[in-house]
Formats: sequence, C-alpha cells, structure tokens
Amino acid sequence: MKISPMITTSAALLALLVSVPALAHTGHDSATGLQAGLAHPFSGLDHMLAMLAIGFWAAMQKKSQQITIPATFIVFLAIGFFMAVNGMVMPLIEHTIAASLLVCGLIIATATRLPASASLILTALFACAHGQAHGVEVAAGSMLLFATGFMTSSAVLHLTGMGIFKATRQLTPLLANIAGAGIAGMGSYLLLTV
Repeated sequence: MKISPMITTSAALLALLVSVPALAHTGHDSATGLQAGLAHPFSGLDHMLAMLAIGFWAAMQKKSQQITIPATFIVFLAIGFFMAVNGMVMPLIEHTIAASLLVCGLIIATATRLPASASLILTALFACAHGQAHGVEVAAGSMLLFATGFMTSSAVLHLTGMGIFKATRQLTPLLANIAGAGIAGMGSYLLLTV
C-alpha cells in the first residue's frame, strides 16, 4: 500500500500541533487504561519525535532492517515497561530518552548507516528507557491495557515516520536531513534541561 506524501506530512504536522511541547514523562499523574496508553505517545513532543525518529531511521536501512528496528523497539519497549512495573528501574531514564533523540537525529541528519548489531543495541537501549518511563507512570490495575495502547500508538508513529522519510526522500533528500537536525536539536535541548 502506497501512502500519499501529502497525507503522511499532514498527519505528522497535525500530531505535532496537538502535542504538548514538554516531556511526556512528568511522573505527576498515574496513567490508566487503553485510552491513556493510546494517547500517551502524543502527549509530549519528546516521545512523539522519538517514535517518528525510529521510523525515519528504520526507513534508511536495507529491507530487513526496516522491520527489525521498529520490531526490536516495540519488544524492548515492553521489556522496559514490565521491568519498571516490577520495580527494576534503570538510572537516568530521562537522560537516555533525550539521548535517543540526539543520537537518532544525528543518524538521520548525516544519513549514517551503522552496522546492524549496533543499530539493534541502540534501539533496544532507547526502547527500554522509553518503556521504563511508561512503567513508572502506570496504575497497577490497568497496566496491560495501558501497555497495549502506548505500544500500538508507538508502532503507528514508527510507520508514520517511515512514510514521512520515504516521502521526503522522494521530494528532496535535504528535508530528511533537516528533520534529523531538528530532532537532534530537541535531544540536545532536553539533555541540557533534564
């Protein structure tokens, strides 16, 4: 199925406009239920850009990696989530999330191709941090529904990122580089403010 570049670009811009330009992981409110999980990836610019960046990054790869990067992300998103729910929280979660934006943005901006093993290790680390942030926020009674929701929305954002990357590459390669630089800039800013 071929998605129109105009549709993917419009969807991305709409998502950016309705997201809150702050960290998605405030730790102030406990998330509950499927709706909260579905909405969560859109609740902060950091999370939404990270999910789109994973899609961008995956689209830059050879065919097999285009699937393994987002699939690895979703698997380790779940692992990180359930680790945090069970009290195993890694240090510097917010720093790792900010670093994920910086690193993914730089990879996209420079069109760098990492070895497959390095790509998957970075993907797993970044996904685990994002999952951990979700896991510390969830209310106990609704954790499975919340996880299902944020994993589904994250996958949709990955696919959207892939579509945007492919569309911008067809229009002009420079747009993808600019998007990567913007994502890296947001990651740098977040690293300075967390």
